[in-house]
Amino acid sequence: MTNAHVASRHRIPSNDLAELIKEFDLGDVVDWRHLADGLMNVNWQLDTPRGTFALKRVTDVPLDRLCRNLAVLPALAEAGIPVIVPVVASSGGVVVEVSGSGYCLFPWGQGAHIRGVDLPRAQVRRLGTVLAKLHLALRHAAETGVLSAVPVSLTTDVVTPERAAEKADRLAAAARARGSGDSFDAAALDALAKRRVLLAEYAALRPEGDVPAGPYGWTHGDFQYRNLLWADGELTAVLDWDRLGVRPYAEEVVRTAQVQFGVEGVFDLERMSAFVSGYRSVVPLESAALLHAARRLWWKRMTDFWQLEFHYDRGDYSCDGLFIADQALLHWWTERLDEVERAFGGAL
Repeated sequence: MTNAHVASRHRIPSNDLAELIKEFDLGDVVDWRHLADGLMNVNWQLDTPRGTFALKRVTDVPLDRLCRNLAVLPALAEAGIPVIVPVVASSGGVVVEVSGSGYCLFPWGQGAHIRGVDLPRAQVRRLGTVLAKLHLALRHAAETGVLSAVPVSLTTDVVTPERAAEKADRLAAAARARGSGDSFDAAALDALAKRRVLLAEYAALRPEGDVPAGPYGWTHGDFQYRNLLWADGELTAVLDWDRLGVRPYAEEVVRTAQVQFGVEGVFDLERMSAFVSGYRSVVPLESAALLHAARRLWWKRMTDFWQLEFHYDRGDYSCDGLFIADQALLHWWTERLDEVERAFGGAL
């Protein structure tokens, strides 16, 4: 993705903006700026006579699914979950399609994005309780028909070492095809070669079966610091509901712990354990489910190359930094697999 493409992606076409002002009855837009925190969709802060808003252009989820997801937010707000309910457009919906793009508008949320490793331990534990209460509120939404019923069981694909190696080889060929390449190509080739070694060495630890341990329920899907706002030590908003879906609760707990507390190539194991403990104080997940989910997440990271697929298949370089960071964390995690899994199980 060239600089020109990035700049174009971050602009709001004037015709789109005029239509959005009309649809959301904003009166006018006095000023606006692109928000760089989002990785997938595109977000702006709008200053208007009616106040300050966050505008989101949706690029990473079908609009009908987004409408379904946003429809649950009023119920979550009533349950005491810190969410920001979207603005209803003149059409009666919360998603407006303009020039082939979907937009939604939210009142501006107060607070800052704080990495999990920068939170005091008490807030880390409290974050775990908020996630648990969110899961309970989503369960109630399903029971009352706001969301669809949860299936009795789920199946998920567990990638074989052979399939992962084939993907690594294909991506390595794409990197080599760049000719002299650049520093990222060199880093990707080195990482892919090392990943092949890990796959061969740890193939026997691949999780068995395609049925993850339950219980299952509706989950946020991306409960991480870029989607959380804090102010005065309190969580003020849970943002970005694009990935709302049915998953094992343990899967969301361990993924959240990994994203929040796996930073700069290492895990903050004490904070991970505190987070899990906070969650289990509200929803008593069994250790076996958490350990099962932790092993499956580790293997998913071992066999997944989505950032490189963005880079080489889509020409989207926005997640390059995540690949380098995730690669470093994977090696640290693999060398300390038992210790990390004890932390995921809340055993530290």
